[in-house]
Order: sequence, then C-alpha cells, then structure tokens
Amino acid sequence: MGRTPGRLVSRVDDYQKEIAGLEAQVVKLVEAEGDTRTIAELTMQLEILKAIYSRVIDLLPRGVADEALRYGLRIQGYGDWNLDNVYAFVYERSVELEPRPHGAFVGGIKTTDFALLLNS
Repeated sequence: MGRTPGRLVSRVDDYQKEIAGLEAQVVKLVEAEGDTRTIAELTMQLEILKAIYSRVIDLLPRGVADEALRYGLRIQGYGDWNLDNVYAFVYERSVELEPRPHGAFVGGIKTTDFALLLNS
C-alpha cells in the first residue's frame, strides 16, 4: 500500500487492531454486565495502550525530521526508525517509569519526553 505524503502510518496497524479489539472486549463485557473487576483491569490496560500509542504517533514524525532521534534509537539497540521499533522503545521506557497509581502512571506516559530519553 502506498504512503500518503506527510503520513507515516497510512493503514491500520497491529497496535490499532489490538486497541480496537480490547475496546470491543470491554464494550461486550459492559453490555453483558460482566465481572466489574475484569472490566476495570481491561479498561486500565486499554488506557495504557492508548497512551503509549499516542506518544509513538507523536514521536514518529519528529524522528523522520531529526537524525539525532534516529541515531538515539539505533544506539539504544532498537534499530531503524519505524513504527515497531519506536513503539518498542516507548513501551519499554513506559514500563520503567516510577511505579504510581494507574491514573498517575498513564499521566506519566502522556507527559514523559521520550525524545529527550532518546538523546540522553
């Protein structure tokens, strides 16, 4: 599939599919009045995945324009600048964030400067 100028992701990727599948699962459980604990856990997981994916999508175009970010990703062992490798970097750095309650953890993902982490 050809790329649209100015867009790095021009099709639904596996991360979007995973998020959509999890959203559908949560909706199905809510409609079926499923176990509230399971719904809460899946909802938290969904919020985390959405936050990570959002940060990846924000970071991708920056790396296309910034050789230092691409170099930072490579020297940290993640390889070339592409969706999968940037996702792996953001995911792993998110997991390493200071342990906090869920809301603060998601907030930490949303506010972490992952570009700065690539250049350090």
